[in-house]
Amino acid sequence: MCGIFGYLGNKKNAGDLILEGLKTLEYRGYDSWGICVKLNTGKIYLEKHVGKIGEAKLPPLLSSCGIGHTRWATHGGVTKANAHPHTDCNNRIIVVHNGIVENFEELKSELIKKGHHFKSETDTEVIAHLVEDKIKKKKDLTTSVYDVFNEITGLNAVIVFYPEKEEFVAVKNGSPLIFGVKNEEFFLASDSSAILNHTNKVYFLEDDDFLYVSKTGYKLFDKNCHNKSFKFITLDYKQEQSNLGSYPHFMIKEINEQPTVLENIIRNEKENIINFSKKIKQAYGTYFIGCGTAFYACLAGTYLFSKIAKRHINTSIASEFSYLVDFLKEKSLVVALSQSGETIDVISSLKMVKEKKVKIFAITNVLGSSLCRMSDYKILLNAGPEKSVCSTKAFTAKMAVLYLLAHSLNGGYEKGAININQAIDETKKLLKSNKIASLANKLKNKKHIYVLGRGVSYAAALESTLKIKEVSYIHAEGFAAGELKHGVIALIEKGTPVIVYNPEDETYRDTISSSYEVKARGAYVIGISSKNDPVYDYYIHVKNCQDATVIPNVVVAQLLGYYLALAKGLDPDKPRNLAKSVTVK
Repeated sequence: MCGIFGYLGNKKNAGDLILEGLKTLEYRGYDSWGICVKLNTGKIYLEKHVGKIGEAKLPPLLSSCGIGHTRWATHGGVTKANAHPHTDCNNRIIVVHNGIVENFEELKSELIKKGHHFKSETDTEVIAHLVEDKIKKKKDLTTSVYDVFNEITGLNAVIVFYPEKEEFVAVKNGSPLIFGVKNEEFFLASDSSAILNHTNKVYFLEDDDFLYVSKTGYKLFDKNCHNKSFKFITLDYKQEQSNLGSYPHFMIKEINEQPTVLENIIRNEKENIINFSKKIKQAYGTYFIGCGTAFYACLAGTYLFSKIAKRHINTSIASEFSYLVDFLKEKSLVVALSQSGETIDVISSLKMVKEKKVKIFAITNVLGSSLCRMSDYKILLNAGPEKSVCSTKAFTAKMAVLYLLAHSLNGGYEKGAININQAIDETKKLLKSNKIASLANKLKNKKHIYVLGRGVSYAAALESTLKIKEVSYIHAEGFAAGELKHGVIALIEKGTPVIVYNPEDETYRDTISSSYEVKARGAYVIGISSKNDPVYDYYIHVKNCQDATVIPNVVVAQLLGYYLALAKGLDPDKPRNLAKSVTVK
């Protein structure tokens, strides 16, 4: 979840480089942040702050190496003392960390008995003190960190900075870590987006890799501390993709990028999609897994595959899938969806899948991610960086891929592409409409919003409520419309906003009936459909694009969430308590 950045090179403004890297990574966590550099005078400069980085600047510092961190709190509250980097007793060992040291309490207790003094409540500080102990005996940073990493438990990414010798050791297990090189400059980060401003020559560390970096070069070691050969990859990158440009927030920028993203999928991924549909046809049981937004795409996929391809798909929340792997056979296929490709609940379940020798298919946005490397097949969304914590373009990109896969299973890719193009055109119209911003002003003071749908629109309802509550903090729930009479309707009172997804499909008549049921209890009914009806108190027209209508329907909720956040004076890009890439359990 946290953002890590390290620099060692020939530039004299390491602090500024690290700070800019942290600003790029801040979507991964923004409770607090900190930087540590070795000054050219030989002294150590350490600065920590609570809260977002914002427009923070460092004093003039001459330095060519250091590390930084932006935090999403796990152990210990949001305080300056708990902010990273953390140090040993004598400030000689500097550590930044992403993950959880599961056995830190036992380790900390033993260290205190040895006379170590702790300054924070975090699990991370244990690492610094452990390295301090080891390096007294080993005299070597790499083997000291190696011993420590084999002593701690959990899924972690760590950079240990030893300023005296101007060297780093980076190691990971589960959480992501990327190494970039440009001539005599070396970069480490938890996301390639922070490195790509400097170089596109990168290596994605694999689990149990140990990377040693100093002014003289770098070496990679495996889990047995033996030398390991590796190759850098070159990432295709456009600087403007990571910039706001003329937009006030990344969320609205990324919402507006969706038509282009979907057009690129139709244009560039046809062969991959058709080929992979054949793999699904040959599989003995197909399972879709994902977390949060990705799971709702999976759920929508089950409806689409049933209706379009007449194919049964099993769907599971990824964090629960590890308890279901006994269903798997060698001919099964697991399709994992993740924007970052680093979602820890997905990766953990897939490790169990691989033990069963089951094939894995990835639908992800990040080349070189853990999910990419674990998978036997993959389709890249190529949606560009998604920096708003609230996922938008990655969701609709996943929906487009699943929709085209479903059509390809029965030989109808071209028909699916026609419907996606209609959805693209309708999305463009919605992006120009002011009706959704007006609706946000009507709803900004409401405490509850409910969203109803049937079939694939039920999945859309769940995704829509996630968008609303993520950025506006209004309690929102999505329901299968048919479940109203089984208890949910007790929540409806006079003036309660109820959004109803009602596309012209097999669910239309039944959903109209559900709309009248909530209307009779005093609900303020907001209809999203291609046909208006007297039951709606507020109507947003979305053209019928067949089953691809789910895409522009969800765009309505994305825009509503965004405008609700603005109306309430909130930051839509960095909602409280959240982070973009969920790399801890």
